[in-house]
Amino acid sequence: MSNNDVNVINIEEIKKIIPHRYPFLLVDRVTEVNGYESIKGYKNITYNEALFQGHFPRQAVFPGVLIIEAMAQLGAVLIMRRFPVDERLAFFAGIDKARFKRPVIPGDRLDLEVNVTRDRGNFVVMEGKAYVEGVFAASAILSSAVAK
Repeated sequence: MSNNDVNVINIEEIKKIIPHRYPFLLVDRVTEVNGYESIKGYKNITYNEALFQGHFPRQAVFPGVLIIEAMAQLGAVLIMRRFPVDERLAFFAGIDKARFKRPVIPGDRLDLEVNVTRDRGNFVVMEGKAYVEGVFAASAILSSAVAK
């Protein structure tokens, strides 16, 4: 895949870029890519996900840590497009300024966007944001290190 702008990356293409699989693949579709600078996508939140058996049985809430992970996976799709498939992995190097403003519940579509703020090749800092129906849900500064 080139660094040209991309409109949509479906789930099968996402699986070619990042190694995550069920039950931990948290990006359903990429809707927009702007070079290596920014990316948008989403995760559909469904009650059928096993995590809702325990989080929480009386009031299902998608865990904030998984919202952060979804943003990080979307960021990994963005930065891993520049490396040969299966030769490198993107690892979390840091999470800063995580904020959660509203609960995310089954039936929501978690719209995600990630923008690169610093790029040093194998070390990238990104700002991630999450929305539900246009309402701000969460944000964080994410750092990733790419390694063989």
